[in-house]
Order: sequence, then structure tokens, then C-alpha cells
Amino acid sequence: MPLYLDVHTIAGGVSADDVAKAHREDLRVQGAHDVRYLRYWVEESTGKIFCLVEAPNAEAAHSVHREAHGLVADELYEVIEGC
Repeated sequence: MPLYLDVHTIAGGVSADDVAKAHREDLRVQGAHDVRYLRYWVEESTGKIFCLVEAPNAEAAHSVHREAHGLVADELYEVIEGC
């Protein structure tokens, strides 16, 4: 299954706690879209959030965020994992 890295930018910054809550919502709805959110990273001061996700396509990844909390990524890249 393709692997994607998405990037969100929240103006004014974001708390790690708020991102954790949003991620839990992603996990709650991901199965309905055949998606698996694997990891995420947060840079609180700049409001940057990075999510690593397995999804059949980019739209499925967006659909999970849209349904879970409405925060659709600003950028989405199909990536290949290295070691």
C-alpha cells in the first residue's frame, strides 16, 4: 500500500495535546477508509504537524482527516521509506 507524509500548518502554533486528540480521532475512523495512520510529529511553536500514513490513495488519507476533525493537510507527498 502506498505511504504518504502529510503536512499541516496551524496558524499561531499548536499544542502536542491537541494534536494527540486529533490523532486519536484519526485512528477511530481510519478503518472505514482502508487507511492506517502510523506516526505523527509536532513542532508546537510553528504549528507544523507531520503525519505518516498508509492509504490506498491520497484522497483516502484526506478523507480520514476531514471526517475525524476537519483538519485536512496543506501538503501531501507519496514517499518511499528508507532505513
